[in-house]
Amino acid sequence: MNRIQSLFEHKPSGILSVYFTAGFPHMDDTVTIIRELERAGVDMVEIGIPFSDPMADGPVIQQSSSVALKGGMTMEKLFGQLQDVRRNVSLPLVMMGYLNPVMQYGVENFCRDCIAVGIDGVIIPDLPFDDYIRDYKPLAMRYGLSFVMLITPETSEKRIRLIDEHTDGFIYMVSTASTTGVKDRFDEKTLDYFRRINAMYLKHPRLIGFGISGKATCDAAVQYAGGAIVGSGFIRLLSQKPSIREAVEALTASLRSQ
Repeated sequence: MNRIQSLFEHKPSGILSVYFTAGFPHMDDTVTIIRELERAGVDMVEIGIPFSDPMADGPVIQQSSSVALKGGMTMEKLFGQLQDVRRNVSLPLVMMGYLNPVMQYGVENFCRDCIAVGIDGVIIPDLPFDDYIRDYKPLAMRYGLSFVMLITPETSEKRIRLIDEHTDGFIYMVSTASTTGVKDRFDEKTLDYFRRINAMYLKHPRLIGFGISGKATCDAAVQYAGGAIVGSGFIRLLSQKPSIREAVEALTASLRSQ
């Protein structure tokens, strides 16, 4: 059982996972951000690998990737920054990025180095499920690395059942078919999607991401799944607040109040 599975076993609901882009706002902020999020009581952290063409991401995360890349962030530098992170960080860590940088780095090299620095899971939004089954699942099993797959309102029940059967860790529920970004609340169509997935009684826990920005959307995610993933809202705070700690404190405060 890795840290992701252990988290969901001990805390089946009310989980808060936070995404940030490595190298933003500054090159050497990666480990500091992780430590501050853990100190604030966040349950899991998703470390974004900056990429020049982040197709699933809205303007806030796109801009953070651009800043990180211009600052010189690379996969090699990111793994170097994370080399000693497990000395004083115990929460689950997930690496999130696009397929191209992973393939450029070498898939097995990537999996091996993830485990070496203490990464528990990987999210690659543009990894085709069939490619995952053929090429990536054997590596995931060999290294004990959870590959997390995304589902959307357009994902068929058959595909959702296959994802539930062939992955571990958790299922990432994308709230809408649009890119990442901030929403004030979810509309009835989105809530119907949440209810439909709930009624499938999947064996794996689910977290809802894309559009989580405040108490209303966070509460909806907690009501219909194991918890929420916040990304754009936190990155915006990192760019607005004078320190990482103040950005983290503003994030947690925003999720407690309207």
